[in-house]
Amino acid sequence: MTDSPVLALAKDFISRRSVTPEDAGCQEVMINRLKKLGFDIEVMVFEDTTNLWARKGYEAPLFAFAGHTDVVPPGSEKEWHTPPFEPTVIDDHLHGRGAADMKGSLACMIVAVERFIEQNPNHKGSIAFLITSDEEGPFINGTTKVVDTLIERNERIDMCIVGEPSSTHTAGDVVKNGRRGSLTGDLSVKGIQGHVAYPHLAQNPVHQAMPALSELASTKWDDGNQYFPPTSFQIPNLHAGTGASNVIPGEFNIQFNFRFSTALTAESIQRRVHSILDAHGLDYSLNWTLNGQPFLTDTGELLDAVVKAVSDINHKAPELLTTGGTSDGRFIAQMGTQVVELGPVNATIHKVNECVSIPDLEKLTDMYQNVLNNLLA
Repeated sequence: MTDSPVLALAKDFISRRSVTPEDAGCQEVMINRLKKLGFDIEVMVFEDTTNLWARKGYEAPLFAFAGHTDVVPPGSEKEWHTPPFEPTVIDDHLHGRGAADMKGSLACMIVAVERFIEQNPNHKGSIAFLITSDEEGPFINGTTKVVDTLIERNERIDMCIVGEPSSTHTAGDVVKNGRRGSLTGDLSVKGIQGHVAYPHLAQNPVHQAMPALSELASTKWDDGNQYFPPTSFQIPNLHAGTGASNVIPGEFNIQFNFRFSTALTAESIQRRVHSILDAHGLDYSLNWTLNGQPFLTDTGELLDAVVKAVSDINHKAPELLTTGGTSDGRFIAQMGTQVVELGPVNATIHKVNECVSIPDLEKLTDMYQNVLNNLLA
């Protein structure tokens, strides 16, 4: 049996070993398809990262699909049922690294746009693709750099669907209409190294820091709001000591992370953290990394179009959530863009034997096409 257009294209993408920041020719495949549809192509290379900005039309509104061709490493390939870069169909599921995150979505986007333009050659507005090969990695030279370039030349995306795997049980059951912000702190508490038998001659920074860390962990930062859960504080990494059992450490290093809602700002969190640390009299240094601001699309044409598109296919409205990690949507939202994430089920992403339901890919293609119909037909 011949593969459907969506399945065939998804297989092509998966067969390319595009581990961050490699693109492995995925964007070239997209370019060849988009050129035939009349898209203007612009390849933006920033250091080790290849990005694609493709646009058809110059009238408002500008609707964009956004995504990434890079994937995380497969890990031990011996643990996979099938080779991770050899796309394989098993029980109506397409297996391979990137099947769900997010080469399946890219295939759906391309085919949906092909079908839409064939049926609506004189559509309203403009359509664009913003694709990067650095979403799974340090996210320094990818979407954020493209967004900076577009802002500099006053080119603004009005509405954007990011194809991240947003769904829980079936394609479209969940739409992410926002994401929490992410703020990381690297804290170093200074002490005085010494012998454990002579604690009066030393100063243990672990003992000193623990009450402050306990307060940070127990603090209620906010109540969240209609779309966001309360802000969370978590400690992923701790380090102190020389490895010897008889040495009091001279320094205690703690890394913590906040996932915060639109009820707070990064600056307000930083002020409260410093206030707590100062109140405990610690000798410390603290470096901050803002990984992304929170964003929310709770009203507007895009959300209405997406909810209707999904409802028409699933016969049920999607649940609107902001849970999960960060995505490149946080960079695009900085343009004042309406942003939502709609993609396949996320149960196997980044795992061994990653896979995606083939019927879900077909449904997702129809949903993307329905969105275009709702907005631009």
